[in-house]
Amino acid sequence: MNPDPVLLNDWHPVALSQEIVAGAIAATDLLDMRLALWRDSGGALHAWEDRCPHRGTRLSMGALHGDTLRCAYHGWAFGSEGRCQHIPALPALGAANLKAQVATFQVLECYGLVWVCLGEPAVATPAPPRFPEFSDPALRKVWCGPYDVQSSGPRIVENFLDMAHFAFVHEGILGVQEQAAIANYTVEHFDDADYGSGVWARQCRAWQPQASKAATDGADIEYTYRVVRPLTAVLTKHPVASVREAIALMLQPLTETTTRVWIILALDDFTSGDDELRQFQDTIFLQDRPILESQSPARLPLIPGAEVSVACDRMSLAYRGYLKQQDLRYGVLRNDQETT
Repeated sequence: MNPDPVLLNDWHPVALSQEIVAGAIAATDLLDMRLALWRDSGGALHAWEDRCPHRGTRLSMGALHGDTLRCAYHGWAFGSEGRCQHIPALPALGAANLKAQVATFQVLECYGLVWVCLGEPAVATPAPPRFPEFSDPALRKVWCGPYDVQSSGPRIVENFLDMAHFAFVHEGILGVQEQAAIANYTVEHFDDADYGSGVWARQCRAWQPQASKAATDGADIEYTYRVVRPLTAVLTKHPVASVREAIALMLQPLTETTTRVWIILALDDFTSGDDELRQFQDTIFLQDRPILESQSPARLPLIPGAEVSVACDRMSLAYRGYLKQQDLRYGVLRNDQETT
């Protein structure tokens, strides 16, 4: 297991809640750990290491019999607490004499997603990241992705915070090259009841030909970006004479350089269909993906002078400073790490 306590003790999205159903086992990965997710007959979620302690077979290849998970290799049966209850090859051994135990992890549901913590949730961050717009009844919620990217989580967050690429990567949608200039904006630390604590950029402005699926013409849009956890950011949009909307970027770090991206939209668009809204978001993110996968190194460098930065990169630099302050080591490069 990766020793980085920052992410080890944080919560990470690993699946859509509705996709984890009773009677089925779902396989996924988190922080170089293989996980098996399943829901028991009472509806409770379970997150286990996807590894039988006998010979290392993926438990997700097995089957559920009520609230017992049976390994596909030798039929060892494990109860809902992860303890072995039966070994078919040794039927005379009672459960009390069986000591094999599957590693189990804390799991919960929030924002329509399944969240797992592989360690012990930090006192300051006992639950998943805050996303207050999710509970706003005036906003419609749409889940997009997931998108798998051959890049580190911090690289993906930094791209989400970057407005200067709109005119080039998303030309004709989120920007145009003739209006690529980035106006001055404010970057600060925040600590409030709605979002917790982190860094944010306020009064960010960009002229966009089509800022959303519902947009019919170009508009000058004001943005606020908040980094609320090392791998979670929330963008709020403030259209003139309209309800504030939000986009939450929530990352599942599979490994240091492979990431699954979950996006939740909270929109004032009750006209477009879910598939239309997802398709619009797909278009945007799939324009970003080849850029992200081309970046070298894949891990985000926190080493001074490793990359050239300019004035409009202030939010990126604030994010890098925040990661240093958090002492993050997973998915980043620091002075005491190799630049590979």
